[in-house]
Order: sequence, then C-alpha cells, then structure tokens
Amino acid sequence: MKLASLKEGGRDGTLIVVDRELTRAVRATNVAPTLQKALDDWAVVAPKLRALAEQLADDKAPGSFALETTALAAPLPRAFQWADGSAYVVHVELVRKARGVEMPPSFWTDPLMYQGGSDSFIGPNDEIEAGDEAWGIDFEGEVGVIVDDVPMGVSPEAARKHIKLVTILNDVSLRNLIVGELAKGFGTHETGRKRRREQAGAPGKGLGTQECQRAAGNACPHGRARGRGCGVRRRYFRHLIRRLNRRCYQVPRS
Repeated sequence: MKLASLKEGGRDGTLIVVDRELTRAVRATNVAPTLQKALDDWAVVAPKLRALAEQLADDKAPGSFALETTALAAPLPRAFQWADGSAYVVHVELVRKARGVEMPPSFWTDPLMYQGGSDSFIGPNDEIEAGDEAWGIDFEGEVGVIVDDVPMGVSPEAARKHIKLVTILNDVSLRNLIVGELAKGFGTHETGRKRRREQAGAPGKGLGTQECQRAAGNACPHGRARGRGCGVRRRYFRHLIRRLNRRCYQVPRS
C-alpha cells in the first residue's frame, strides 16, 4: 500500500492511494480526507485503505486517474513533530570533521537527536527556498518513519509497533548557520525546544515524500529567495530517489 497527498483540499492536502507502478491513483476521501486523519484512527482506516489499494491494483477503483507527480504535496504537508536522529555515525563524523569538530565517542552508543520545524513540508517537485546561498544550503537523503501516538518511556521493542509508514525524504540543512546555533546550547530533542536550522519534507519524511512521489519531499528553510546554487544537487538527488523509491513509503511487513 502506497499513500500520497495532493495539493488540494486545504493545508493538509487530500489523501490518495497510489498503485505499485506509480502511474495511477485514486482519492481516498471516502475513507479519510487527509493522511493525518488516517493516522488519528489508523486501526480502523488502514484496512479500508488496503482494500482500496487492492481495487486500484485490479483496475476496479472508481474515480482512478493518471498520477502526475507535480500535483503532489508532501505526504504530511505539516506534522505535529519532526524528530531527526543521527543513526549513521560515519556521516555524523564526516560532517563534524568538515567544520573542525571531533565527534564525541558517546555518539557510537547514544545517538544525537533534535527537533526541527514541522509546520511546513514541501512537495517532491517544489523548489527549495533559502534567503542566501551563503547560509550553506545542503541536503541529506534520509529514511523516515511515521508513527502514531508513542507513549512516554516506551521500550525500543514496543516502539516498533507504533511505526505505521516508512518514507524517504530530503533533509535540507544550512551548514554555515549550524555552528552558531549549536553554540547557543539549545535546540536538542531532550530540551523540548525547536530549532529551525533544518527542516525536511515527512511522511510523507517529513517528514518526507513517499514511494509514489518518485522524489524526496524537499525541506523549505526559513527564507524567501530561491537558492539557485543547489540546482545541480537537487537534480542529482531526484535521480537518486527515483532509483530508491520503489522500496519506500509502504506499511512495514510484520
């Protein structure tokens, strides 16, 4: 089952189901108007979405249409929270070396996590906007998970049961602003303070985009002028995601 959101119906988009070939889709508004609404009542909604996906696969879904990725928003155009964990430690080590900082040994056993802005995720074909290229626009292809309500103090084993969807996304960072932000000492997940230095498109993950979007949902840093210098990297990233997208944004198998 693959899900996406159209740029229609309001700020949270319109939920659709997409076929495995990523060529056709059907609106799921008779089941749930948006992906957020579906997540709020997942136990009831998920079986109905799977049934709709089966109808679409059998070419029996009323109202199905040809999918145009330019019409897609991020799976979750806005979300209650975006938490980014640095699970790929070699990557963390390289990034820190690039700015002349050693990585603490504890990172190998205690991953870094921070809260980013989740108020506005952009779609797979939308432009990345930034106020100034001097901010150091960069991106990271990431794997994201979309969860339902996770209880406080949940064990890692029990937390897996709260994963409802998997996605790939584009996490945009402003590298030249990060050093100053970190020096302030706030912004980590544990403090509960949100930092806007990085945002990602998720799911849908940013949450980001899903398999059917054929590209990652790009983040929109806090700026208005488009950063033209990132065009080459953006095109490369889209090419990369097209190769990966058939593995992403579907309900995990038990």
